[in-house]
Amino acid sequence: MPAVRKICCIGAGYVGGPTMAVIADRCPQIEVTVVDLNAARIAAWNGDDLDGLPVYEPGLAVVVDRCRGRNLFFSTDVESAIAAADMVFLSVNTPTKTSGHGAGKASDLRWIEASARQVASCAKGHTIVVEKSTLPVRTAEAVAAILSQPQVSGATFSVLSNPEFLAEGTAISDLEGPDRVLIGGEDADAIEALAAIYAQWIPAERILRTNTWSSELSKLAANAFLAQRISSINSIAALCEATGANVAEVARAIGLDSRIGPRFLQAGPGYGGSCFQKDILNLVYLCEHYGLKEVAAYWQQVVELNFWQQDRIARLVVQKLFGTVTGKRLALFGFAFKADTNDTRESPAIRIGKRLIEEGAHLAIHDPKVSDDQISRDLGQAPVSKADGFGALGSWESVASPLEAATGADAVIILTEWSSFQSLDWLAIASVMRRPAWLFDARTVAQVDQARAAGLNVWRIGEG
Repeated sequence: MPAVRKICCIGAGYVGGPTMAVIADRCPQIEVTVVDLNAARIAAWNGDDLDGLPVYEPGLAVVVDRCRGRNLFFSTDVESAIAAADMVFLSVNTPTKTSGHGAGKASDLRWIEASARQVASCAKGHTIVVEKSTLPVRTAEAVAAILSQPQVSGATFSVLSNPEFLAEGTAISDLEGPDRVLIGGEDADAIEALAAIYAQWIPAERILRTNTWSSELSKLAANAFLAQRISSINSIAALCEATGANVAEVARAIGLDSRIGPRFLQAGPGYGGSCFQKDILNLVYLCEHYGLKEVAAYWQQVVELNFWQQDRIARLVVQKLFGTVTGKRLALFGFAFKADTNDTRESPAIRIGKRLIEEGAHLAIHDPKVSDDQISRDLGQAPVSKADGFGALGSWESVASPLEAATGADAVIILTEWSSFQSLDWLAIASVMRRPAWLFDARTVAQVDQARAAGLNVWRIGEG
């Protein structure tokens, strides 16, 4: 099989954009075109303001600036890019279904199917089609069935699974130095063609080859195991609070066991992001489909405990503030699901924020990267201003700084571990709050001794 010279990636989101930027950077001999029907998104990728890229990732703007216009291109001309490509990556959204059979658990594959049909109609010659989106096991079979229909152009196809294992906030370093690259498929030549691309910068021993189904399932299983650790340590955090133990000390003790290790043992408000919940629910659906009810129930409980943790934090805030937050100003520090990203998908701040708004609170939200429009979509309501009057029905506003958010507030709630929250001036913050005032540190990042010295009551997750 000839070497790959042109790549098309369908989908210019959190996976497609960064992944293709790094491939273009490390493989200057390959022309990479990222396509999307969202014209505004493509315009942002092509814009002069590198701070305005649709995806915020440390280091991404530098890579895009180095490659864009050289061998990295962003376009809405999907058909031409497919026709010219030797290899097409499918990096479109696969959200959880909201209606119909499997609603709430199964993946919505409409965009994967639409993309596969478009590839079938536009491709020329032999094209390698690579699943990059997170997909349920045996999706490649459906993609292959669409592509196997006789094509007017005489095009032929090979289908591979190449799941992404990126952590938002460290996506570029994850792409440049991954733990492993997984390629699943049945066509040995196609597998080696993709492996040769990654081999330009990744050691051969980190490029794993499996069958298609193992590759697809490995992605779901990896995210399920990571999410399970988060729910596990959060369950221990609640027990620590009840017994007087300290979850940080417990986590350090168990993390030093070489059989367990220290990763993903940081207690917090629960996991978020685009993959964990979606992938576990997909796993639950698959287990139910194959009659493995006990296995499905096991993984479902990981999701339920994550929701419980967020509801527990919201209830605790209400309880500490004399049983009511109606009409009270609460400062939320952070809205992204984790630091160093502007992604809010399944962010703990959404569920916690909604619960507090339902209780009648007014939220003053500060996040250095998340837009007001995104917060509006996530909370399901527009912000209000002081001129509008906050009332007692529950509302929110976006503010430019932690100090502004805390002004007149009864409590500060830290929900994202932004590094800037580690060095806040708690004396200044406490001086503008209404007393008695609280700090709820759900990320264990604040300098709580300084906060207490400033006169704040402090609750920290997992501390009795």
